[in-house]
Amino acid sequence: MCAAAVQPADFPRRSFHYRTLVAAGARFAEVGGAAVAEDFGAPDAEAQTARRMGLADLSPLARTGFKGEGTAPWLSAQGLAVPEQSNRALRQSDGELALRLAPGEVMVLGDVLGQSPLPARLTEAWHAEPVPPKTPRGFPLPRAETHAWFLATGACAAAMFAKLCGVDLRPQSFPDLQIAQTSLAKMSGSMVRDDRAGVLAYHVLADSASAAYLWSCLIDAMDEFDGGPVGLSAIRSLG
Repeated sequence: MCAAAVQPADFPRRSFHYRTLVAAGARFAEVGGAAVAEDFGAPDAEAQTARRMGLADLSPLARTGFKGEGTAPWLSAQGLAVPEQSNRALRQSDGELALRLAPGEVMVLGDVLGQSPLPARLTEAWHAEPVPPKTPRGFPLPRAETHAWFLATGACAAAMFAKLCGVDLRPQSFPDLQIAQTSLAKMSGSMVRDDRAGVLAYHVLADSASAAYLWSCLIDAMDEFDGGPVGLSAIRSLG
C-alpha cells in the first residue's frame, strides 16, 4: 500500500491530532497496523530539515509502561535492560528504549521505525503470568493511549527547546540518554535525548489530550530555525 493511499481515519491507531497533519500536507503509510505520517510531500528536503530542525509525530508507534513495586526486577527477568538510576534511558538490542522515570516506573518505547514487538511482548507476558504473582511485579500502563510521542531532531533542537522549557538541554549539559521530567510549553512532559547517528534528537512524551496544542507550540518555536514537520522517511534517513 503506497503512502498516498493510506487514510489515517481508516486505522484504529493514528496520531491524536492527525487532522492537523493532514492539513499540513502529510502523506501516510501503514506501519505495524497504524497510520504514520511518512512525509509531507518533499521527502528529500525533509531529510535535510531533520538534520537542522525537524519534528516527527511517532504517536501511532508502539510503547508501553509499567509501575509499582517489583517493576524493574520483573522487567529485567523478561530480558529488558533497565537503567539503574531514575531519569536515565537504555537502548535495547533492536533499537527500543527503556526509560526509568522513577524507582518503580519504566516506560518502553518501540523502535522509531515501528518494527519492534517488544512493548506488546512485555504486556502479554505480564497478563500471561499467574495471579497473584509469586513476587511483586508492578502493573502495566497503557502509554500508547495516555502519551503523545514526538521526536525533535537537528542541530538547532536544544536552542528551540530553550524557548519553551527551563531545563538546559544543550549537549554539553544534557548527555545522551538523559531524561528530563519538566514543564514544556506550560504543560508537563518528559524529554529523552536519543541522538540518531550523530544528529541531536529528543523524544517528547506528554499528555495525549494536549497533543495538538503541544505540536503547534513546537512548530511555532522552530520557525526561526527554518524548521518544520518531517515524516518517518526523514527519520529513517538519519540512520
